[in-house]
Amino acid sequence: MQTANLSVVEVKAFVPAKDFERSMAFYQALGFTRASVGGGIAYFHHGNASFLLQDFYVREHADNFLMHLLVEDVEAWHAMARVVAQQFEVRIGEPEDQPWAMRDFILFDPSGVLWRIGQNLPKAG
Repeated sequence: MQTANLSVVEVKAFVPAKDFERSMAFYQALGFTRASVGGGIAYFHHGNASFLLQDFYVREHADNFLMHLLVEDVEAWHAMARVVAQQFEVRIGEPEDQPWAMRDFILFDPSGVLWRIGQNLPKAG
């Protein structure tokens, strides 16, 4: 019997955008690379992390959409994201230590999508 190759290459979320051009500019300002765009879909990546931005918006969907980005230096990301948040007039929170051994902050994109950007903390012994 031959064994099937069930390897997974990648999984990506489709992130909604109310104003596709503005959202693309927002993510580029955050340091994501726009690798391609066409047919109402833009492919963004930052290192090995990626997502698809879609020119599609339903408020109830966007208001309940959450992305998580794990980074090595949450303070550096927060400093950069604070500038971007001010430029795009979106909400950003302060970094906080969470009970799940992570330090993170929240950032809303121009469509209302919530991002939690954080780094792992050493687990208490």
